[in-house]
Amino acid sequence: MTYLFTSESVSEGHPDKICDRISDSLLDLYLSKDKYARAAIETLATTNRVVIAGETRSSVPVSAEEIEDRVRAAIRDIGYEQEGFSWKTVKIENLLHRQSADIAQGVDREGAGDQGIMFGYAKKEYGFDSNFMPLAIYLSSKILQNLSRARHSGEIKGIEPDAKSQVTLEYDNNRPVGVKSVVVSTQHADYLTQEEVRATVKQYIAQTLPDGWMPADKDILINPTGRFVIGGPDGDTGLTGRKIIVDTYGGYAPHGGGAFSGKDPTKVDRSAAYMLRYLAKNIVAAGLADECLLQISYAIGIKDPLSLYIDCKGTARVDEEKILKVIKENIDLTPRGIINKLDLLKPIYTPTSAYGHFGRTPDEAGHFSWERLDLSEKLKTCF
Repeated sequence: MTYLFTSESVSEGHPDKICDRISDSLLDLYLSKDKYARAAIETLATTNRVVIAGETRSSVPVSAEEIEDRVRAAIRDIGYEQEGFSWKTVKIENLLHRQSADIAQGVDREGAGDQGIMFGYAKKEYGFDSNFMPLAIYLSSKILQNLSRARHSGEIKGIEPDAKSQVTLEYDNNRPVGVKSVVVSTQHADYLTQEEVRATVKQYIAQTLPDGWMPADKDILINPTGRFVIGGPDGDTGLTGRKIIVDTYGGYAPHGGGAFSGKDPTKVDRSAAYMLRYLAKNIVAAGLADECLLQISYAIGIKDPLSLYIDCKGTARVDEEKILKVIKENIDLTPRGIINKLDLLKPIYTPTSAYGHFGRTPDEAGHFSWERLDLSEKLKTCF
């Protein structure tokens, strides 16, 4: 059977991603002061204005000046110094308030910070090292990451921060066999012509795609509407948490509906999704299956999950019920257990705010700890 599958990604300069970046930067600010700090921070961005709101709690005070400095630094690092949105002149409205005592009482007993369902997913794409991610979202994000690196380094001029990409893959017998089309829209300086934009962007598409996979020229759509000079929050309002499919698996796997950015790890929307990605990735890396989907559910204030589900899409080489049994016997899936296992009480969240929370590279500082493969060998010994 042949089919087409499409995923999109957005750059760190997309209005919604600016808001994710600000929310996660503020979360990291709180965690740098108090590793047990609580935060659920939302951001809105529009023409030269940022509004932050939500709940926080910290044993160490965080001043309004520190918050404003962190917001401006986030905008500056992304690269916004435009007439309609600039880190220097943006007006910042701070509406943060203390965490609700009703919520705190359940979380302080080590219960989940909210009810809900979360998913984790991993997939082996035969012939490609996509870090156990679906290939379409992996390539979509890589195109923009390569474009962003070139912009920040000064390798290219006139390409501005706001951008989106989209990759359509062709599959045959569930294996990717080619790229059908690529769409990239990027904000640019007024002095660049569309031909110059196209030539610049096209080289980074070619740099990203596997050899021989560049689609026909008519199927490479770059700024298909034409000029894209007014962008970022000056062109479209941004909000935290509106890119949850971009953040995860590009639509290839289900999503529980809860956003990640701005939330401390007691919020299982975030931490449990990280844990299930860790488990799914290690299950596939261990060779127990070529594809793995996990679902978990929680009730607010209750520490133990209400359910745990697995579906290896017919690719499992061992009994799926036994995989679940091994997970339950070896992994503490309470919020506290997840936090301890993945070491989530660190200010490690700012880099997650763009180019996906999954399929990234873990490091010694603790970033993307849920991408480690340190469980795969143990899983192999259980079967």
